[in-house]
Amino acid sequence: MTRLWGLEQNRDFTAPAAVMRLVLDTNVVLDLHYFRDTRALPLEAARAAGRVVFLADAATLEELTRVLGYPEFGLAPPAAAALLAAYRATVEDVPPGPPPRLPRCRDPDDQKFLALAARSDTDLLVTKDKALLGLKGRQGLAFAIVTPAGAVERLSG
Repeated sequence: MTRLWGLEQNRDFTAPAAVMRLVLDTNVVLDLHYFRDTRALPLEAARAAGRVVFLADAATLEELTRVLGYPEFGLAPPAAAALLAAYRATVEDVPPGPPPRLPRCRDPDDQKFLALAARSDTDLLVTKDKALLGLKGRQGLAFAIVTPAGAVERLSG
């Protein structure tokens, strides 16, 4: 029991804040694990500190696997596999399931991130993709769609 301004309170001020649940699109995963982009690295620090959990499913991991094989990344198969394994070690796997009704993303390849966020009690869908960001604030979405900088801002606020 804590005493504030002469009033007794049962509030525990040492209790940890709730852990935020984040879905990262493929570009943000690449920013963290391939490019080591300093604007996205605070997300990894928050995950390592237990303040956030990253969520993934088979569809989003399949896309990451495919993208890591693109020649422009110049990753030999063992390096691509190591990067994928490093990311997989940081995520909570979400089992498949039917998504609730969702707005349609202009880019059908990005719909999988909306579906994952909708069915996994996600707080934030973190993306740099214009098609996904164009859905920010849409009615019926139980999660926010933000850039990496927006996610960092929410975590520090």
